Amino acid sequence: MKILEALLMKDTFLNLMKQRRSIYALGKDVRPTEDEITKLVTEVVKESPSAFNSQTTRIVFAYGDAHDRVWDIVLDELKKVVPEEAFANSKQKIDSQFKAGFGTLLWFTDMSKVKELEDGFPLYADNFYDWSEQHVGNSQFAVWTELAENQIGASVQHYNPLIDNAIKDAFKIPDEWRLRSQMPFGSIEALAGDKDYMADEDRFKVVK
Repeated sequence: MKILEALLMKDTFLNLMKQRRSIYALGKDVRPTEDEITKLVTEVVKESPSAFNSQTTRIVFAYGDAHDRVWDIVLDELKKVVPEEAFANSKQKIDSQFKAGFGTLLWFTDMSKVKELEDGFPLYADNFYDWSEQHVGNSQFAVWTELAENQIGASVQHYNPLIDNAIKDAFKIPDEWRLRSQMPFGSIEALAGDKDYMADEDRFKVVK
């Protein structure tokens, strides 16, 4: 029996991946403290792979008033571009799905680090920005999954570049940091619905 168990492929990580969903019904009833969440996310991002170990991703943790300010900025900027008759729906969405959460992670790419790599490795210069995007994706996925393991819901939003300048001004963000996404998170007040999948034959190909 022990030999058979040893031969079976492990699926613990796969099951954790299945817990990671876009959660839009967020609340503030989160058990870990802000410090515990900050430490956990910091460690996860540090362990997320990046090309050349370039570590181009930067994170700003927004809690409390800062969290509210992020979504107030989103609303302020949306109000400038969304038709007046549609703005009430936008406000309801922001308030109920994002601002209602416990906090927000702001994801940036340090473009000065990307430039440094481009100059230092000219043979690969055209690839470093793409690789920096991969690092954002790798670290987002890892953090998202780790939050889910701790019964914390999250989603990824992309109000950049609409909010870029206002976010930089509000939180004194370095000019070299380029905003890539926003991850509101909090207690899971309602589960996500069923997830649809494309047919495997349309996505995967085995060659030998």
